[in-house]
Amino acid sequence: MSSAARAAAMPPVVVINGLRSAFTAKGVRAIIHKDLNLTIARGEFLSIVGGSGSGKTVLLRQMLGLETPIKGTVTVLGEPAAVLGRSGAASRVGMLFQHGALFSAFTVLENIAFPLRELGTLPKALIHDVAMVKMQMVGLDPSAAHKMPADLSGGMVKRVALARALVMDPPLLLLDEPTAGLDPDASDAFCTLLRSLHQELRLTVVMVTHDLDTIFELSTRIAVVADKHVIVDAPPREVIRFEHPFVQDFFRGERGIRAMEVLQGPMQDV
Repeated sequence: MSSAARAAAMPPVVVINGLRSAFTAKGVRAIIHKDLNLTIARGEFLSIVGGSGSGKTVLLRQMLGLETPIKGTVTVLGEPAAVLGRSGAASRVGMLFQHGALFSAFTVLENIAFPLRELGTLPKALIHDVAMVKMQMVGLDPSAAHKMPADLSGGMVKRVALARALVMDPPLLLLDEPTAGLDPDASDAFCTLLRSLHQELRLTVVMVTHDLDTIFELSTRIAVVADKHVIVDAPPREVIRFEHPFVQDFFRGERGIRAMEVLQGPMQDV
């Protein structure tokens, strides 16, 4: 049996059923998601896209158990996401925040090691060694270990944050706008790193981004959130053919077609 077939035969990593989410502002409740369903298989690199206010990052926070929907279920790695949120999800779910969210008073090494130190059960020497290995895994030179976040480039901040997200070897990695703020060269290099780690570590990755180049470079599947639910959930070439105003505007404009053709060859009948 191939690795893809084995992954498909395993239980899904994330299952979202009948999700209803809302937020209240100035006494008015606004519905973000209504009857949203999504299943994410092991080993996928799924991108979640949608317009502003469609609740993409809310979905990531719900997978982490940081937010609770008003209706429906979110199951992550066989457990309710709320249970993961209460018990600490760091060992099972890694999270890369949009701007890195590094601790400004900690060195690079201290930032990466933070989840391990929080366990309170590991020897300092082991924590140090594991953090150094993760630094090298994301392409950081050991000489960067004692630098402060303020001394890092945008690309280095992303790599430190990624190393911290992976320091506990979680099977699921969540990415919120991973290439935001990077110049084209740094963005390409970070995409190459993410693709390599996805394959080598056999990670399941869920990414929220609006960057078309990043989407087409990395995604095995795309879930489009519009009209308060997932309107289409399929490989990239199928998604861009889906008839919906958001898909038309987002994927089938000049920039979207150009990005798709550069990475996957000329498109027909788009």
